[in-house]
Amino acid sequence: MASSTAGQVITCKAAVAWGPGQPLKIEEVEVAPPQAMEVRIKVHYTALCRTDLVFWEAKGQTPLFPRIFGHEAAGVVESVGEGVTDLKAGDSVLPVFTGECRECRHCKSEESNMCDLLRINTERGVMINDGKSRFSINGKPIYHFLGTSTFSEYTVVHVGCVAKINPKAPLNKVCILSCGVSTGMGATLNVGKPKKGSTVAIFGLGSVGLGAAEGARIAGASRIIGIDLNSDRYEQAKLFGVTEFINPKDYEKPVQEVIAEKTDGGVDCSIECTGNEKAMIQAFESCHDGWGVSVLVGVPHSDAVFATHPINFLNERTLKGTFFGNYKPRSDLPGLVEMYLDKKFELDKFITHEVSFADINKSFDYMIKGESLRTVIKVTD
Repeated sequence: MASSTAGQVITCKAAVAWGPGQPLKIEEVEVAPPQAMEVRIKVHYTALCRTDLVFWEAKGQTPLFPRIFGHEAAGVVESVGEGVTDLKAGDSVLPVFTGECRECRHCKSEESNMCDLLRINTERGVMINDGKSRFSINGKPIYHFLGTSTFSEYTVVHVGCVAKINPKAPLNKVCILSCGVSTGMGATLNVGKPKKGSTVAIFGLGSVGLGAAEGARIAGASRIIGIDLNSDRYEQAKLFGVTEFINPKDYEKPVQEVIAEKTDGGVDCSIECTGNEKAMIQAFESCHDGWGVSVLVGVPHSDAVFATHPINFLNERTLKGTFFGNYKPRSDLPGLVEMYLDKKFELDKFITHEVSFADINKSFDYMIKGESLRTVIKVTD
């Protein structure tokens, strides 16, 4: 059944960023109807990810404002554009910052989730269909972010970036599966693939790292070693299966040597979630020769260089990278939601704060102060 607003411009509230580092302002915005292969979604819950914070601060990126941020969210389809056949009004969905067109070489490959058409693009502020924004205030375009812009009561997203999920899933919980938690879990389960009884090292115990630890717990790892420069993170990390903790600042020798001594030569699998090139090298070199696998998840700065002796590869260590935990959004996220509903893992422990839409700026404050993992924002009822 079509919604009463299908085909019409919707006026609603959105949290608009007018400039770098400026507090978001709740504004009345016009949201245009979805065009061909697009979906308009009523956003119920969204969460703040560090990527939103980084591009809002715009300290190392090309500023693009005014803009509506947000890319971790859950909602319900309001209407669909021409050509959309697998979604309809009323479907529960997760909008995702990357996509799955199902036609390109990457989408047809069992190995890749890096869609040629819908791969993440942080610079683009418009829809790919016509190069225009679906948001405006008094006729002035407001830019999109990551093709999702979920800090709005309604948003328009390409159908390839929308995962249809079980309507029984609580949207205030599963909203955080559309980015960080899935990235970490997938890095372990889909890429590192530790066997039951393995020893796994997680470098960086933020949301992504704790997702990786959760993945190691699900895989049946016997030892999960957390490495972080903040010792206060250990107690919280225990909730995610971390059994041991190392703060590199507590040792004079390189942390990879510390890990080797504690694990009889190195870990079976390491997951690097900081984006720091030094930590990346440490994670790789902390793996056991012969079978150790290291997975790089964190995004380094543009000038970073990874340097290690070639003998580390010749001694049969494997280095891998991953994007979004190798999950294909439309194909794989529904199954991840089912795992949650089957109580294979918990999401409550990732959610440290909940705020109203009017208080969305508090979520930025919590993250900047290092007080939050994920803050869930209630956008609409």
